[in-house]
Amino acid sequence: MIDIFALTLAHALMLIAAWRLVRRPELDDEGGRETGIARRKPVIPAEPGRDA
Repeated sequence: MIDIFALTLAHALMLIAAWRLVRRPELDDEGGRETGIARRKPVIPAEPGRDA
């Protein structure tokens, strides 16, 4: 009984998390605007021995 409850609870929490991720408004935005989540440029490490 406890095993079924634990599996059900874990799967229910994953379902809720997936549902909340799918319902985010940022997923509907196809433009390159900075809305919601901050988008960062990738950091390119400097080569050893060279000044930046």
